[in-house]
Amino acid sequence: MKISIFGTGYVGLVTGACLANLGHIVTCVDIDQNKINQIKQGSIPFFEPNLPELVKKNIEKQRLLFTTDAKAAVESATAIFNCVGTPGKEDGTANLTYIFTVTKTVAEHILENKHITLINKSTVPPGTAKQCQDLISQTNPNANITVISNPEFLKEGAAVYDFTHPDRIVIGTQKLDSNNLDSFEQKQSNINQAIQTVKKIYLGRTRLYIPFIETNWETSEMIKYASNAFLATKISFINEIANISDKVNADIKVIAQAMGMDYRISPKFLGAGIGYGGSCFGKDVRALETIATQNNISSKLLYQVDNTNKKQKTIIVDKIKNYFKEKLDQTLEGKTITILGLSFKPKTSDMREAPSIDIIKELIKLEANIQAYDPIATNEARKCFTENELNKISFKTNILEACQSSDAIVIVTEWDEFRTLNLQLIKQLTKNNIIFDGRNIYEPELIQEEGFDYIGIGRS
Repeated sequence: MKISIFGTGYVGLVTGACLANLGHIVTCVDIDQNKINQIKQGSIPFFEPNLPELVKKNIEKQRLLFTTDAKAAVESATAIFNCVGTPGKEDGTANLTYIFTVTKTVAEHILENKHITLINKSTVPPGTAKQCQDLISQTNPNANITVISNPEFLKEGAAVYDFTHPDRIVIGTQKLDSNNLDSFEQKQSNINQAIQTVKKIYLGRTRLYIPFIETNWETSEMIKYASNAFLATKISFINEIANISDKVNADIKVIAQAMGMDYRISPKFLGAGIGYGGSCFGKDVRALETIATQNNISSKLLYQVDNTNKKQKTIIVDKIKNYFKEKLDQTLEGKTITILGLSFKPKTSDMREAPSIDIIKELIKLEANIQAYDPIATNEARKCFTENELNKISFKTNILEACQSSDAIVIVTEWDEFRTLNLQLIKQLTKNNIIFDGRNIYEPELIQEEGFDYIGIGRS
């Protein structure tokens, strides 16, 4: 099938490469010619395991194409994925400008007597698909385009696997009222055809145990928000329990383990730490809270989920400050703090809402100097700080450089290489033997046996 994908960001490029790998002829569209040229040459604008190889393979097989020619991409396609960004505004609402621009472009360039399935893959608030369908009618009343809501559920760092092993595939369509529509049969026929088109697109990656969820537009759009908001809630909850555990001498890892044994709870997303980051959870929780407010619903739970996470990002700064004050009778002024990990999670270069940003900024306010190391995200991290802040940060190329003459080590991102630190060698490099484990990747006893003080989140 000939498919066009608008947007070569995280969702668009992963979707395009994976669909091309299924044998479809996929054209990815972007307005940035330099970005297109870089991707063609094998330079992926973000880090995602297995994606560069997949892109390269399918470019060579001429199944994955790139262009800035939107008109040609629309005219050649049977189905079009709308994968452009929907960044959050200051008021919490999603910016749908790019979504509507693509929708209008498709309506303007569709060929006569042709039916196209326009698939909204980006995360959008309920009502967006309807707005897109209305915009198509306003732009080109003769356009035969059926809008489908098909939200993505890709985890950064495992996106290729998630795409090829989905838990569910959601297909949202317009629900027609046969009593109020003259062309009911034709429109219903187009909708049925669009559903089959979506199923054919995914043919080859579905399994018998993976259900297609067919529902209306608004339910489909809400499923993505509800899923992310629930996972964010689970993280904020376990972090609240960890903070209480700190005060009552309880071990959050044992608590989470026991909780996770309950099949109703499950162990996933029960890892206490310094909060979530990335492009989805925070943005989607705030967007859903805004949707609730717009519909006269007071969503105090969602507000507290987001607020708890914001506070959690810097809770480790308080632990560092208190340690130096109470144990060493010192402030952080002039101290060198090692930050291990910058990206919001391992296996990605994404710095959006990364806890490391808040932690470093707060430490700099306390007059500390920073030595930071991340396997992938250093270049992206540099963009997150002011010139004055960058003067206080030294980005290192490996762990040992970052630990040289350091007063304290802070583990911020749980990269695998941080799980096997050479503590005896690090002990020779640092001034104080103290590790602040923001992700609880170590057992306190093991660190203490190596002669270090250990402070985690909800355990010590």
